[in-house]
Amino acid sequence: MAVRIVTDSACDLPESACREFGIEVVPLTIRFGEREYVDRVELSVDAFWRELLASPVLPETAAPSVGAFEEAFRRVAAEGADGIVCVNLSSRLSATMQSAQLAAKALEGEIEIAVVDSLNASMGEGNLALVGARAAAAGASVAEVVTAIESARERLHVFATLDTLEYLRKGGRIGGAQAMLGSVLSIKPVVSVVDGTVQPVGKVRTRSKALQAVLERVPTEPGAIESVCVLHAGAPEIDAFVADLRAIVGGVEVIIGTIGPVVGVHTGPRVLGLAYIQRV
Repeated sequence: MAVRIVTDSACDLPESACREFGIEVVPLTIRFGEREYVDRVELSVDAFWRELLASPVLPETAAPSVGAFEEAFRRVAAEGADGIVCVNLSSRLSATMQSAQLAAKALEGEIEIAVVDSLNASMGEGNLALVGARAAAAGASVAEVVTAIESARERLHVFATLDTLEYLRKGGRIGGAQAMLGSVLSIKPVVSVVDGTVQPVGKVRTRSKALQAVLERVPTEPGAIESVCVLHAGAPEIDAFVADLRAIVGGVEVIIGTIGPVVGVHTGPRVLGLAYIQRV
């Protein structure tokens, strides 16, 4: 059997893609006060958004345990994998990768495992997991899969717009005065993931202009895009956005992922964006 890909639930990959490529997903946990849930196992994405909107406090997320990764690695090995490549949420945003590394050490001598820092989140991370899965499906070794992922990571670009600054305020990322000003002026921030952290790259005054600003980040030259994914959290414009994106990227497949608890707790609802890998 070929190399298998393991990732974590911050990747926001759709279940259909995970099944198609045999990607194993290790869930993070989310805590609303005293109530703790395993992401997408004990708390669905839809249930998370309902609870988040009703919650007076911002929930917290926690990395998977070392044991959770070790269990996943052993399960994949038992299914016949020759090797494992684990693609994780940015080490600059979470301790998830550290848990994966410790679990990999526990299996030294049993199966070859490489742990890769995506330096990204949501479908940026998910897109890299797909790159690894496609390389593995083509018969690549662990080292070759890692090389493919690291090459794609250098060419990966993620842009999204947030509907509100309120969740960044709750999480302590911006001050209350700035959040209030953004609300009054209807400012819609456009963000990117740069060197493993979320960075603002622009502010516009309306939602429609923010979505256009995201699409304008996509190269329009024929053949410029190798892979593209959309990430969203109940965005009402999703269908129109995907149609516009498909018109830009031509015949490149567009994979759509729904933002779950790990990323959604920091962004809030109605986020809409994309993650594309530029061709060499």
